[in-house]
Amino acid sequence: MSGVADAFRLPAALRLGAVTLQVADLARSIAYYTEVLGLRELRRGEPGVELGAAGRSEPLVVLRERVNAARVPRGGLLGLYHYALLLPDRSALGRFLAHLRHRGVSAGAADHLVSEALYLTDPDGLGIEVYADRPRAQWRTLQGELQMATLALDADAVIASAHGAVWDGMPAGACIGHVHLHVGNVQDGARFYDDVLGFEPMVWSYPGALFLAAGGYHHHLAINGWAGNARAAAESDARLLEWRVVLRSPDDVERALGNVRRRGISTAADGTVADPWGTVVRIVAG
Repeated sequence: MSGVADAFRLPAALRLGAVTLQVADLARSIAYYTEVLGLRELRRGEPGVELGAAGRSEPLVVLRERVNAARVPRGGLLGLYHYALLLPDRSALGRFLAHLRHRGVSAGAADHLVSEALYLTDPDGLGIEVYADRPRAQWRTLQGELQMATLALDADAVIASAHGAVWDGMPAGACIGHVHLHVGNVQDGARFYDDVLGFEPMVWSYPGALFLAAGGYHHHLAINGWAGNARAAAESDARLLEWRVVLRSPDDVERALGNVRRRGISTAADGTVADPWGTVVRIVAG
């Protein structure tokens, strides 16, 4: 971590755009993402399909097919650990959890103090988190570090917060809340995502992981070393093709990309940058 007072930082108004995933069977994945997650098909074209939330034209997830792409192995690959869909409130999470139970879909669950979360795996083994934040006034810090943990989720209380309302698909207020990556080395990952890209570390004492953000959020990005000696995802694997950081203006984008280049790392004309393990982030204005 940089620890430098004048280190470049991404703007507080940053948000995340769509994640683009490579899948083995487009029809199978569309069925899962629409029926289980409740995303809606927005557009379909030669590269794949764009999926989003109710009443929104901007995609949250883009699926691209590579026939017979290899499923992510149980131990994971360097690259995507999970991407996370942030719901507008606890009630929406309760509706979603009741929907999963009704469909007989098993999910992991956790209380992270700053948020309550559910965890799923898509048909290709790609990880998904669906979560709702607690109010920021309830977040706590200790010696400058935001406090996060992994505790048991009170699932019944989450469902009760929906007051019997039924899940009718991904709500309009849903967005990509964060991306969590397996990296080969957390220190090297910190040098890239903190020093080069300009995310600010928020949680650094969580075992084997680092959580980074802009604007004081708990994390827009997490990196971990939990995959051990796993290889990086290959072109033939189901995998994350890219994730997007959306800044307000072209000037903001150029400042961010300029900082990357000053660190001796190349950027493409389309705003894409690869981390040391080949995971691609695209920085755009929007």
